[in-house]
Amino acid sequence: MAREMAHRAAFSVVLSAAVALPLALSPASALAQRDPAYAAARAAGQVGEKMDGYLGYVTPPAPSLKAVVEDINLKRRAVYSEKAQAQKATVEEYAFTSGCLLIAQTQPGEKYQAPNGTWQTRTSAPPQRDSRCL
Repeated sequence: MAREMAHRAAFSVVLSAAVALPLALSPASALAQRDPAYAAARAAGQVGEKMDGYLGYVTPPAPSLKAVVEDINLKRRAVYSEKAQAQKATVEEYAFTSGCLLIAQTQPGEKYQAPNGTWQTRTSAPPQRDSRCL
């Protein structure tokens, strides 16, 4: 119980810092949105948001798509590292909190990773998220 309370407290601190994440990631996201291979793959449900804060492959990617997604994930990790250090959190905590937010921001038709690890297609209903997401 005490461990869970400590985790929730740390999560709350990281969550408050991660609220600014979309602004911090916007240059990387803007570049990714302009990449036709990424946009097509996202629209086709080949890539989606994972609970750990990174993009994942729903289906095996083409080499060109893999390069784009790896670049986006590297940029996300750099942002997470910087923000986590400023918040005295781990990169994993910050990335997880960001994953909660990014999954919540998915649009109907986009893929995301559910708490059980399966890929789901977002509907008009809220996405399934980990119980630790606030």
